[in-house]
Amino acid sequence: MNPNQAADFIVAIPARYAASRLPGKPLRLLGGVPLIAHVARRALAAGAREVWVAADDERIARALEGEGVRIAMTAPELASGTDRLAECARIAGWEERTIVVNLQGDEPFAPAEGIRAVAALLRSSQAEMATLAAEIAQADVLFDPNAVKVVRAANGDALYFSRAPVPWARDAFAADRSRLPSPSAWWRHIGIYAYRAGDLRRFAAMPPGRLETIESLEQLRALEAGWRIAVAPTPVPFPPGVDTPEDLARAEARLAEAG
Repeated sequence: MNPNQAADFIVAIPARYAASRLPGKPLRLLGGVPLIAHVARRALAAGAREVWVAADDERIARALEGEGVRIAMTAPELASGTDRLAECARIAGWEERTIVVNLQGDEPFAPAEGIRAVAALLRSSQAEMATLAAEIAQADVLFDPNAVKVVRAANGDALYFSRAPVPWARDAFAADRSRLPSPSAWWRHIGIYAYRAGDLRRFAAMPPGRLETIESLEQLRALEAGWRIAVAPTPVPFPPGVDTPEDLARAEARLAEAG
């Protein structure tokens, strides 16, 4: 594969100012730098052809001046980050086959290798969507409903995503739920996606699915519609994102240790 073709992808970052658990989240300072600027720098480090931030507030755009990214001002009332990126795709005029990586705006430590990996997976799999997962080694993670699990087919495609501990090890868990039986069969979903711009627009235009509504997991809309979602093990760990004041404090400590 031509190395220039391998790097031919766009990273788009949805950024909503009025986050419910951490108001003004994109502009919260981490090491003296706005959180959204850290995320944008990770996207640039991955070698994306373009990096866009789909913002809902002019303050976000001002905070990114000089960062080398492009801004799409999207409507504040949009329901989800995916809707915001679909609006960004319309504003930017991306061609149907353009590969777009959806990097969440609260991932200041997202590894460049992982961003590149999900774009490469989409290109090689020819699935409608691609994402990453990490093996689960602790029982408390498996049983945590905030840790989304993914069940993979033999070819690596997603069979199902759930907040429940799936697959259920019937005999092992009947005896002991404090540890995982060996060999491990569980994967935690990492919330980074790649899709082609045309599929992104089509996905956002679909009505919410029944399973999506039950589990509050947007990716189930695609599975219900019969789409393929390719899933590969992440090549490197993805550190936790920032969703609460406590997360921000932990991220500050991590940054201080690294620097």
